[in-house]
Amino acid sequence: MSLIFNVPTVNDKLKDFERLFELWQKVEIEATEVIFDFSQCWFLRPNAVAFLGGLIRLIQIRGGNITFRWDTLHKNVRRNLEQNGFMYVFGDDKEPWQGNSIPYREDRYQDKDSLVDYLAEQWLGRDWLHIGQILQSVIVGTTLEIYANAFEHGQTEIGVFSCGQHYPNLSELKLTVVDFGVGIPHNVRNFQQNLNLPADKALEWAFQPGTTTRRGNVTGGIGLESLKRFVQINKGKLEIFSHDGYVIIDKQQETYSNLSAFFGGTLVNITLSCDESYYSLTFEPDDEPLF
Repeated sequence: MSLIFNVPTVNDKLKDFERLFELWQKVEIEATEVIFDFSQCWFLRPNAVAFLGGLIRLIQIRGGNITFRWDTLHKNVRRNLEQNGFMYVFGDDKEPWQGNSIPYREDRYQDKDSLVDYLAEQWLGRDWLHIGQILQSVIVGTTLEIYANAFEHGQTEIGVFSCGQHYPNLSELKLTVVDFGVGIPHNVRNFQQNLNLPADKALEWAFQPGTTTRRGNVTGGIGLESLKRFVQINKGKLEIFSHDGYVIIDKQQETYSNLSAFFGGTLVNITLSCDESYYSLTFEPDDEPLF
């Protein structure tokens, strides 16, 4: 069976994430060949780049063949995918370069040192955020937990995918981390032995300090408490999608809800404000060192 994926224009509103999840649902229909066509795509945020990369690897590991219609790429989309390395990873000869992109990245296995370098140097260490070493350590350390949870609990067969972007005109710094594993609600339901627990309630439980699905004498929860407090204080935004559950945390709200769209894995989208006048650290790291 052959499928043509007409990649849409993808921003980072709720409807844009739902479009991505619709593509994932198509992959659940077995296909021997998938063709990616970009003629209807005029803009791709890093959430789409990370998600599409994982989607491609998912198709491949299931035995499907991938064809890219690179000639359908519009100029600005091509430049973005060349710069962040997405096209290079998938067979283009042009090597990526350092611009406003946080490079597209695939991690089949957990390499803590490499991830620390990526987060500290490529994401936070390029003079877009003027923050001190302690605060950077806190953000990197808590963001590492996103990867740790994906590898330890996500049961992902293809790894974890990341991409980010600096938007100078918006004074925003974005990072998306996505895995195509079993999802947070799955693990919470199994741990609580409650298969009927709604996704929003499962995510709310996972965000509470001290809760964990790890067995044994372990505490910690999902590990995002410090990141959650940071984005609340400093006018950022944290979003998590898993199954039909959705979390949005910013200065105004901490909301857990259920969507009509479904995605079996977990996607984390982080937005930081680049206006350093907002930055404050009103809490100290719980453990030293964080990495």
